Amino acid sequence: MIEHISKTLGTGTNQAVVIWLHGLGASCHDFFGVPEHLRLRSDLRVNFIFPQAPTRAITINNGYQMPGWYDILSLGLDRETNVEHLRESAAAIHQLIDQQVAQGVAPERIALIGFSQGGAVCYETAFQSDRPLAGMIALSTYLANDLPNTVRPLPVEIHHGQQDDVVPFELSLRAKEALSQQHIPVTHKTFQATHTVVPEQLEDISQWLNTHLAR
Repeated sequence: MIEHISKTLGTGTNQAVVIWLHGLGASCHDFFGVPEHLRLRSDLRVNFIFPQAPTRAITINNGYQMPGWYDILSLGLDRETNVEHLRESAAAIHQLIDQQVAQGVAPERIALIGFSQGGAVCYETAFQSDRPLAGMIALSTYLANDLPNTVRPLPVEIHHGQQDDVVPFELSLRAKEALSQQHIPVTHKTFQATHTVVPEQLEDISQWLNTHLAR
């Protein structure tokens, strides 16, 4: 099982899970303090799980070893990634999902949130899953692999900063278009931000979780 930390918030009877993935070079602690700033429904009890990416050599950083969900071979709008690593990371998240389902959590109450590289892994996980997940929130990220020909139409909310200097804003628009072509319900939200999560996003994240975890 992949290394991870977790916390549970709320005392409601609706048990739900959020699996939240960090970005390249970061750690499972990066977003650990964020849930306390969300405004969740009183009837929810949410277990937030924060997985840790393995340490690996990253080509675009001269082979430097750092936490990474997959290797990135080139940047730009047509960035090249190690798809095998991407699939391995998605498989590790599938194991976490399976564990939660085995503990009695309905798949429809398991959501994915991912920032940057972590968001790309969420895309891969969500659309290669046979389980009817609650959906996902894609933060400052992109599609690192083609969508399968047949996908389950789970809801996706994309957040991206217009001044993002790491993952170009255009990549979020490309993801939205690819999802829309597959008839996936997708919402794209723009923020005056660089490659980060700003306080203005927390209300949107709260509303999305309140809507999609309490079904």
